[in-house]
Amino acid sequence: MKDLKVLFNQEQLEKRITEMGKEIDKDYKGKEIVVICVLKGAIFFTVDLLKHVKTDTTLEFMMISSYSGTESTGNVNLNVGLDVDIKGKDVLIVEDIIDTGHSLKFLQDYLTRKEPKTLKTAVLLDKKERRKTNVNIDYTGFVIPNKFVVGYGFDIDEKYRNIPYIGYIED
Repeated sequence: MKDLKVLFNQEQLEKRITEMGKEIDKDYKGKEIVVICVLKGAIFFTVDLLKHVKTDTTLEFMMISSYSGTESTGNVNLNVGLDVDIKGKDVLIVEDIIDTGHSLKFLQDYLTRKEPKTLKTAVLLDKKERRKTNVNIDYTGFVIPNKFVVGYGFDIDEKYRNIPYIGYIED
């Protein structure tokens, strides 16, 4: 892909994800967590994060969509819902990026209706300047400027997820 600039290299990602795993372990000591990976973008982050979480976890998946090309449509679609009971359990949503906040708000509201004991969120990238909805984020990897990112799970129409670092497209 031409005009792709490195935002975070592999070493930077590994260092911050390791730190996040330790933060999560500290907060959930002695508990079990239901980790919900938001497909497809968060799969790389979730796998690497869980390598550094020593707390007992179970892993579940959900899939939502709100993007077309490089822009959020503003509409959130639930493509794959949760098929386990989380009532009374400690739940951690793992998401790749928070942009407008609409997708995370949708997920948090959806999961809250299922009555978990606790509901927290870990996000790799937070694009705060684009926020349109107030959402709670408990663990943040990096706050980034308003750039469209690819690699490490981030895509453009399902391409470029397999780049081992996070890059952005130069305007």
